[in-house]
Amino acid sequence: MGPIFADILHRNPGEDEFHQAAREVFESLGRVVAKKPSYLNDALLERICEPERQIIFRVPWTDDKGQTHVNRGFRVQFNSALGPYKGGLRFHPSVNLGIIKFLGFEQMFKNALTGMPIGGGKGGSDFDPKGRSEAEIMRFCQSFMTELYRHLGEYTDVPAGDMGVGGRELGYMFGQYKRITNRYEAGVLTGKGVGWGGSLVRTEATGYGATYFMQEMLATRRQGIEGKRVVVSGSGNVAIYTVEKIHELGGKVIAMSDSGGYIVDEAGIDLDLIKDIKENRRKRISQYAIERSSAHHYSEGSIWSVPCDIAMPSATQNELTGRDAEVLVRNGVIAVAEGANMPSTPEAVRVFQEGKVLFGPGKAANAGGVATSALEMQQNASRDSWTFEATEKRLADIMRDIHRSCAETAKEYGAADNYVLGANIVGFSRVADAMRSHGVI
Repeated sequence: MGPIFADILHRNPGEDEFHQAAREVFESLGRVVAKKPSYLNDALLERICEPERQIIFRVPWTDDKGQTHVNRGFRVQFNSALGPYKGGLRFHPSVNLGIIKFLGFEQMFKNALTGMPIGGGKGGSDFDPKGRSEAEIMRFCQSFMTELYRHLGEYTDVPAGDMGVGGRELGYMFGQYKRITNRYEAGVLTGKGVGWGGSLVRTEATGYGATYFMQEMLATRRQGIEGKRVVVSGSGNVAIYTVEKIHELGGKVIAMSDSGGYIVDEAGIDLDLIKDIKENRRKRISQYAIERSSAHHYSEGSIWSVPCDIAMPSATQNELTGRDAEVLVRNGVIAVAEGANMPSTPEAVRVFQEGKVLFGPGKAANAGGVATSALEMQQNASRDSWTFEATEKRLADIMRDIHRSCAETAKEYGAADNYVLGANIVGFSRVADAMRSHGVI
């Protein structure tokens, strides 16, 4: 397998995040290939690491002053062996082809873990929505969709939101798609508003799902979330609803963050205030410490220096380093579940595993979002809508199934409690088996 991975590095120069994601999967596959050497046939490993299609396009748009800007748009349709491509759109200055390929690669296995009939893809743009007016964001989204629409369809590719893309942006893109195609194809985008084809629980799904996965991990050691001190990085959609579900289950979240620093509130995070600051007023998290006397804001240092029982990295990739992990272990952390995509560096994962800390990788722990997107697609296809309670029950069942399949597979391959190994093997096996059934395509 070494020469295969070396060829992947050679063919994808400079794409560090994609290399990191592929290396993690390859490190898990040695045991699978030893048990089932047929996976080395028909260039299966090479094909699974090569996207089926990579789309890069120009996105011109005009700001409120009449000045024209040009951004770059991406859609990487990674693998459709299990169903139509499915994965979010990210609007952030850091977006480039390597980032989107890494996200699409992870998405392929994450989607397979859900057991739903969806393939893997990812997209986005290096556009930064921060500081832009509503009209500017609308014009950008319309320009973006004017090119992307030709590559989408409810049976082809179904994007959703991601960093920088929420209900507002999805609404503008859906409107432009509908305008161009003259079709009300509700299933072409997920994460839509509930009043026009969206699903209840979709907003909460990633955060709720990560918390359910954490609950299942802790149960293997006869523990629960109740009474635990929890640190959640980020303060966007995933972080906010992770905090909400942790509070429901009796945990106490004491720290959150954004790109300007982090807050610590030993009295427990006031989630209503966080929601008002981030979702309504769209201000920095430092505002929380101004309005809450029990809180302190830190513009320097790491949120992972705050002692806790549970850590939920929910901001962005590679935010939690090996040094951060060492601090967390010294401070007594017992479990970590990734709400973001690959937020822990390889060194951090190693520290957690060597320290016997329960560690839920993103492709398993944060799969609740895409799972509920697939449930939204089901509702769109049947022209139906489900209650909040029924949809959340489906989400909880899916997360329990993901945990069980990862745990059982890790144990089968002689690595109990290694959820990274279990998730990679389950996801790979499901995709690879479908690809092999379809022939060399």
